[in-house]
Amino acid sequence: MQMSFDLHLDLGLEPSIEKITVALKAEGFGILTRIDVHSTFKEKLDADFREYVMLGSCNPKIAWKAFNHDSRVGLLLPCNVTVQAAESGGYDVSIIHPDLLLGAMGFTDDPVFQEIYEEALERLGRVAASLA
Repeated sequence: MQMSFDLHLDLGLEPSIEKITVALKAEGFGILTRIDVHSTFKEKLDADFREYVMLGSCNPKIAWKAFNHDSRVGLLLPCNVTVQAAESGGYDVSIIHPDLLLGAMGFTDDPVFQEIYEEALERLGRVAASLA
C-alpha cells in the first residue's frame, strides 16, 4: 500500500503552495483548510519546527459520490497535502495516495469505492506528475 505521492519543489513556501493549488484546481480539487504546523507549534508550545503546512484538499464531485455511498468516508477527508522545508533547500511535498484512503476503512472490496478510488488515483497522480 502506497501512502503518498512524494516530490520536491525548488521554490519558496508560498510559491510552492501556489503551484500545488493551481495543479489541484486543474484536476477539480480546491483547498478547504490550511494548517501552519510551524506557527501552531510556536504559538501553542513555544517550540521551533521547520516550515510545514498541511493543505486539506477536496474534489467536490468525488466527495459527493463517496459521501452518498458511505458517509463514514468523512473520517478520511479532506485529502491532505503536506509541504515542508527540506534540509537541502526547497520544499518536500507529499500528496495522500488513494491506497491509504481506500484501505484505511476496508473499502477495497466495495465496487462503488473502487470506482471512486480509480478516479482519485488518476487525478491525484496527474497532480503529482504535473508538479514533478
